[in-house]
Amino acid sequence: MTKEFSPQRLDVKAFAQAGGRLAGHDSLLKYERLAQEAKGLHPDLMVDWEAMGEVRTALGGMGQVWLHIKVTASFPMECQRCMTPVGVPLEVDREFRFVADEATAEALDDESEEDLLAMSREFDLHELIEDELLMALPVVPKHDECPTVVPLASSDDDFEEANDEKPNPFAALAALRKDNKG
Repeated sequence: MTKEFSPQRLDVKAFAQAGGRLAGHDSLLKYERLAQEAKGLHPDLMVDWEAMGEVRTALGGMGQVWLHIKVTASFPMECQRCMTPVGVPLEVDREFRFVADEATAEALDDESEEDLLAMSREFDLHELIEDELLMALPVVPKHDECPTVVPLASSDDDFEEANDEKPNPFAALAALRKDNKG
């Protein structure tokens, strides 16, 4: 008999012991924080994900609970060069080792190379997927090649004219210096 696993309330240990596999093709709108980041651009986009659990035997014969997730999505953002929409491809391929509780995860975090999470019988897989996608977002999204010509001027003509009209603040100091020498 195959056990059904729910991504919203995943018993991580049972999932790993069963060698479980879950996959989904979800609307971006299902991930509230991610949808807010999209600012209403293309709400029809989809998030494809897959999660696999396994128990790995460590040194000393102890079984360790692992979760491997793969996520792909195209995320709508605004190009910081041309200020037009750009679809940013996001890919996450991560493994997490589960430990007994938050205190253990925190204690082992500095010495451990893998990502540690606390064991739970009601683990929210969608929340982990959303967290990983949010961390994968680029700080400065941009096209490889912008669809429009981007003016590369550092300032406009009005800016230069305003600088020409301003008196040089050191001119007054130079005048004082000349007066003191005389």
